[in-house]
Amino acid sequence: MIGAGPGGMTAALYAARANLNVAMLDRGIYGGQMNNTDDIENYPGFTTIKGPELGEKMYQGTVKAGVNFVYGDVQNVTVDDQQMKHIQTDSDELVASAVIIATGSNNRKLGVPGEEKFSGKGVSYCAVCDGSFFKGKNVTVVGGGDSAISEGLYLANVTDGVNVIHRRDQLRAQKVLQNRAFDNDKIDFTWNTSVTEILGDENHVTGVKIHNNQVGDDTTLDTDGVFVYVGNFPNSQIFNNLNITDQAGWIITNDQMETTIPGIYAIGDVRQKQLRQITTAVGDGGIAGQNAFEYFEAIKHRQTVKD
Repeated sequence: MIGAGPGGMTAALYAARANLNVAMLDRGIYGGQMNNTDDIENYPGFTTIKGPELGEKMYQGTVKAGVNFVYGDVQNVTVDDQQMKHIQTDSDELVASAVIIATGSNNRKLGVPGEEKFSGKGVSYCAVCDGSFFKGKNVTVVGGGDSAISEGLYLANVTDGVNVIHRRDQLRAQKVLQNRAFDNDKIDFTWNTSVTEILGDENHVTGVKIHNNQVGDDTTLDTDGVFVYVGNFPNSQIFNNLNITDQAGWIITNDQMETTIPGIYAIGDVRQKQLRQITTAVGDGGIAGQNAFEYFEAIKHRQTVKD
């Protein structure tokens, strides 16, 4: 498994329970994006659960099943003439018959002046990580999807006020999240507007320049922090040589999580699909883990027939 988020851990669990020798590679702590999520309210079995707590529970399940967790930053994956997969990390090379890619996605940036300069000085992509630094202050959230509104609600609990800036005239988030945000007196909305620059002094963010997409006005808003949630991009660059992605970088699979290369599967947020949630990543992982077992069985059968 390349990646130890919810999909990778589920795939590892299924494969290990099928008595396969499983290594789960990740360059960070297990749990993936769940570690940046405060309350998870749509995972079956829990009315609400903290993201890191759910990650820990999943990880303990893999440990019990005998999965080997390996820290490593994967640099490249190649396939030899015998269909063996060579996984090159920053410190080692692993060889496997099957690989399940679960590398997820990263937050997309605005790409405006000031964003890089003030990253860590008021610009953030994780409210759970950085929200406590803004107690008693006012912050801006850029975006209109589930992540933007969910994290905006979190920030409303720890800051004096939240202004959600969205380039459209309505949100894309789930209705239940929208209703909570609209009912929260500490959350305001700026519609049909894009952030064009992030302003600040030498130490921290002081404001944003914004452009109204309908009227055409350019104005400046004061703010102490900017939290950016404008979509994701896939962590698939290291697989470019395999030619298994679409033009945007999402890995293409069938409904069995199979890529065009036998023995290479892709699951979770890195895969080309419509809904990217913990539940869908877990579902993908179960399918891929079981299919990896079936792949090994097919190899064993061919070897037996050949012998």
